[in-house]
Parts: sequence; structure tokens; C-alpha cells
Amino acid sequence: MIVLAAVSTPVPYASTQQALGYPTLFLLVLIGALVPVVPTGALVSSAAVVAFHQTAPLSLLMVFVVASVAAFLGDIALYWLGRRGMGSKNGSRWLEAIRRRAPEDRLAQAQAKLDDHGVTVLVLSRLMPAGRLPVMLACLLSKMPLRRFARGNLPACLAWAVTYQLIGILGGSLFKEPWEGVLAAVVLTLLISVVPSVWRRVVR
Repeated sequence: MIVLAAVSTPVPYASTQQALGYPTLFLLVLIGALVPVVPTGALVSSAAVVAFHQTAPLSLLMVFVVASVAAFLGDIALYWLGRRGMGSKNGSRWLEAIRRRAPEDRLAQAQAKLDDHGVTVLVLSRLMPAGRLPVMLACLLSKMPLRRFARGNLPACLAWAVTYQLIGILGGSLFKEPWEGVLAAVVLTLLISVVPSVWRRVVR
């Protein structure tokens, strides 16, 4: 993972590492928003661990800004493609990808919550494992305008970036070596994303 290259980078080369690391983080989070198979939460947490151990000022702030902007733009692009697919006669590959990754029961719950609480559900959907796509699809099916979706999605992306950055800061503060903090942050974020779905299957 390119983000992890900063773990062993000497301080004199910090500026070079940042010049490469921030654009890489931006692209990976952006791609992860468009193609929901990239563990973007783990990326942000790992970058936060590295920033926590750096002496460069504002490193953590830069990770927050880059991650939240990339997540927001990725969500907007995916929603725009979904709306385009809704209006297309033959549909859209992006829309079909969203449908395949949104179970019917989760979609029904998302639609009910969207009817009751409006765009505030977007904030929770970004924080809940596998909650983003069902809510986004519910917004598409309700024909929510892109501008309204963007207004609700902005605080959702900010809250998401803060949450996973805090996980990274926690991992970085618990371990002396940056790579140990990165490993702890990645394991924790993966557990957060996997455990709820496993629990639902066990209950069923």
C-alpha cells in the first residue's frame, strides 16, 4: 500500500512523501467511493497513523481534508451516474452495480428511514458498515435531486473522515512504531466492517 510507504520514510524526505502520499490517498478514496470494494476506511486510518507520527505540521488536517473531499466527490459522481442510469432506457452499469451490492432488506429499511428522517440518514449511512449503498439507492429511487443529495452527503463525508481518522490516531498513540499502529488500525477497521454483516447472518 502506497500510503504505508511513509512509515519508514526519514524526516528530511517528509515533504516528498507528502507530495506523493496525499494525491495517492485522494485517488484511492475516490476510486473506493466509485467501486465499493476498496477498504477506504482502512486507508484513511492508515494515513492518520502515519500523519500522527510525522513532525510535519497540519499532517492530520491534510489527511482529513483529502479524505473527506475525495469521498464527497466520489459519492457525487456515483450518484450522478446512478441518476443517469435511472433515466436511461437500458439502465447503467453503475446503477446495476449499486443494486447488486444493496440487499433488498437493507434497501427497504433505507427507504423507510429516508421517508421518516430525510437526508439526515445519509450521515448515519456513511458511518454504518455497508450502509452507504442502500441509502444511496433509496435516494435514487425517490428521485432526490443531486443538489439535495450533495447537501446531505457533505456532513456525512466529514463525519466519516473524522471517525476513521480517530481510529488511526488511536492506533498511532497505542504503539511506538508506526507500522504497528497501521496494522492495528487496519485490523480494527476491517473488524468494524465485517462483524455486523457476520452477526446478521448468524441471527438469520
